Amino acid sequence: MVKFDKNLLTSMDLIIRKGTQSDMGSVLKLIKELASFENEANAVELTEKDLLHDGFGENPAFKVFVAEIENEIVGIALFYERYSTWKGKAIHLEDLIVKEKHRAMGVGKLLYSKVMEYAFNNNYKRVAWEVLDWNKPAIEFYESTGAKVLYDWNVVQMEEKSLKVFVDKMNS
Repeated sequence: MVKFDKNLLTSMDLIIRKGTQSDMGSVLKLIKELASFENEANAVELTEKDLLHDGFGENPAFKVFVAEIENEIVGIALFYERYSTWKGKAIHLEDLIVKEKHRAMGVGKLLYSKVMEYAFNNNYKRVAWEVLDWNKPAIEFYESTGAKVLYDWNVVQMEEKSLKVFVDKMNS
């Protein structure tokens, strides 16, 4: 358990811990809150059942740390393993989310620190993630920790519908 400066969290106790199956409802709510923050409120297709299956099945697709204050999940850091052909084992930090009313209190910094500590302790060579170019406070925070923002790279994605079209064309 980490005790915070009383001025920040009014002497509440904050616990950063590994997420469990029973946390997935709260995790999904935070994912939806982030989608709204990023002006994509209707983009979340994921369900609690998906999170349970994908995170706690035979081959978990992700890990998650949760931040809890007075038995309430107020933040998450969801990440998964990937591989860099230049560096080796790596982690992708998919989302770092803190409830709006708990931002600017150090919760996000502790979740971020927990992921970096996990990566270091488990011999990962890199942690990578995306940040929206308009999210200046996040960019400034990341840079202040030694992270390098790659402004000359673009994120490329192919969604499920496009995958289907591509594979159908390829196979016809």
